[in-house]
Amino acid sequence: MSHNIYIYIALMAITTYLIRILPLTLIRREIKNRFIRSFLYYVPYVTLAVMTFPAILDATQEPLAAALALCVCIVLAYFGKSLFLVSVLGCVTVFITEWIMHHG
Repeated sequence: MSHNIYIYIALMAITTYLIRILPLTLIRREIKNRFIRSFLYYVPYVTLAVMTFPAILDATQEPLAAALALCVCIVLAYFGKSLFLVSVLGCVTVFITEWIMHHG
């Protein structure tokens, strides 16, 4: 049984197109439901978090370094620090933690 890659590409393109075009054609007026508006507002943030979180824990040699850096970054972000500062101090936390674990 041979598989035609062009069929797979066409199905993927159609699926992607439908996901993007159906909301535009089915919903023609402003969404007033507070729950749905809130849900749609947070979808990008949740998607980014779901894609990023596993990578954070697997990106270091030591899981403890990743966990400590994650905690540092969450605290800094909670207090409204800039993205640059949060990322730099997260990297510094990983560097110091791994250095201590391997040389200490």
